[in-house]
Amino acid sequence: MNFSFYIARRYLVSKNGKNAINIINILSFIITIVGTAALFIVLSGFSGLKEFSTSFSSYFDPDLQVTAVQGKTLEIPLSRKRALENITGIAAVSEVIEEKAFLSYSEKNDIAFIKGVPDNYDQIIEIDSIIVSGSWLTDNDPQVVVGYGISRDLSISANDYSSFMQIMVPRPGKNAINAMNLSRSFSTLDAIASGLFSVNEDLDNKYIFMRLSAARTLLNYSDSTASALEIKLTDPELENDVRQEIEALFDVDIEIKNKLQLNGALYKMLNSENLAVYLIFTLVLIIALFNVVGSIIMMILDKKKNLKTLLDLGAEVGQLRRIFFFQGSLMTISGGILGLLIGVGFVYGQLTYKWVYIAPEIPYPFAMELLNVIIALSTIVVLGVMASYIGSRRINDRLLSQAKL
Repeated sequence: MNFSFYIARRYLVSKNGKNAINIINILSFIITIVGTAALFIVLSGFSGLKEFSTSFSSYFDPDLQVTAVQGKTLEIPLSRKRALENITGIAAVSEVIEEKAFLSYSEKNDIAFIKGVPDNYDQIIEIDSIIVSGSWLTDNDPQVVVGYGISRDLSISANDYSSFMQIMVPRPGKNAINAMNLSRSFSTLDAIASGLFSVNEDLDNKYIFMRLSAARTLLNYSDSTASALEIKLTDPELENDVRQEIEALFDVDIEIKNKLQLNGALYKMLNSENLAVYLIFTLVLIIALFNVVGSIIMMILDKKKNLKTLLDLGAEVGQLRRIFFFQGSLMTISGGILGLLIGVGFVYGQLTYKWVYIAPEIPYPFAMELLNVIIALSTIVVLGVMASYIGSRRINDRLLSQAKL
């Protein structure tokens, strides 16, 4: 066995003659355990929050969305739609129309985006997961499904036939809006809210759904015109192949986005917050590991006479430094592993027994991920090794010459 490692292991597990040094070593070990456990728990908590936040939009967004690079619309003739449906890897294709509209209901006004969708739209998103009141669109054109935030602002309830919602969009063309005759400047549709949906605050205040045929009539679009194509994949692994085949079908520049790209700002914000918290806790660990440096220096000062004896017996200064380097490294690595086990146990317990809640009946979302295990353990190992190296450098010829037998 390596000489330095053998001595370091003995120093680590045996009690020191001075009680104060024993207490410092125990405190350093406990701080390492607590710091590693806290880092893993926080990382797991943010991973859970990330999944929790994105889960709301994951069943609202299509697997792929195709839009035009220039202009607001795409031309989707029947032949092109059939070709898209025959691409291997595509389960369903839906044409959708989006446009900003002015809403009026019971003397209350709001601005939102209308989203015209076809009958097969339930194959693209999980409609049952977003409806909170009423029902989805039927064959009746003058129907809409309203976002919960919009319904609250306009005081709309599902299936209320006492009053119609008026949806208005500007007529196309230059100088179409005439201040002298506003009624002729807008296309208007009177509709009933058949249902209310809820996904998240932004989407609830942004969209109302309507039938695709009604949206085309309102905007005076042809049967082959759409704002975008939304696509459901049979297997996410086929995304790249499907992208290439879709691009080959269009003679204009198109942009294809997946769920991650559609929510780029949300993912960027969550990742930035995760990184900021990790850096903060890493700084806390760095400060805490000064205790390891201090405990190593205290051990060196206490063992000066023993080190002088080892030096006289033929040991080199580098070997003596490695003794305390190994001791500090073993302390932080063993403390890190024990802290990681505690953190894993806590996260597993939260996932199983739901100890902590963020709201009634909503447990705090944690996620058990291997990446968090690697990050937490790697962080404590790297910082612990650095702290051990700094502490072990306290051994030098001057210190050893001061040791008196």
